[in-house]
Amino acid sequence: MPLIPIELDWISQPPPGGAAAALIRDAQERIERFIRDHNASAPIPSFVASDFLMVNQALGALNDGAFAPGPVFCEWGAGFAVVAGLAALHGFDTHAIEINRDLVTNAERLMRDHALRVTIAQGSLVPEDGDAIVDEMASQAWLQTNEHAAYDELGLDVADFDVIFAYPWPGEEGLIEALFDAFAADGALLLTYHGMNEMKLQRKIGTGDDA
Repeated sequence: MPLIPIELDWISQPPPGGAAAALIRDAQERIERFIRDHNASAPIPSFVASDFLMVNQALGALNDGAFAPGPVFCEWGAGFAVVAGLAALHGFDTHAIEINRDLVTNAERLMRDHALRVTIAQGSLVPEDGDAIVDEMASQAWLQTNEHAAYDELGLDVADFDVIFAYPWPGEEGLIEALFDAFAADGALLLTYHGMNEMKLQRKIGTGDDA
């Protein structure tokens, strides 16, 4: 089923204040320290944070436009789960999936320190039936799948999420979109960050649905 782009005027959103600004500031300091420490010992080459200020503005625009069909949000490849935490501040019922155990530990600590209710699962974002899609698009080298799917730990399936956020690596966009298209519910939204001031919002529609 096709993914239909939605125009998202996130640029007009004001910069965050209060709890969101505090979360972003603290997260950036922790991430810089984490990267510095791991570069000297066990680097994680596929871990790069998105622009949290930009993503927070996009979440605000998404809320203001009432685009989401429901409140259930998931961050794929969450890292420190900062986007999931920001989504929680915007009122979403928020979940996050991260494959690296060290990142999960840091994400849980960050969410706890900011009193944010985010359920974080360690494992792969690829559903059990999604391996064929990954195999077909095997050139997407950064997406790790050598772990169990995280959805049993969450007690949810991809189709239960109303909004999914991801930061795909260059060349990985097609794989993320293919997984979303195959497993998300009709009407669900895929919000992606692409760097260089680019955010993309797409909705999955069923046959006969309006854009």
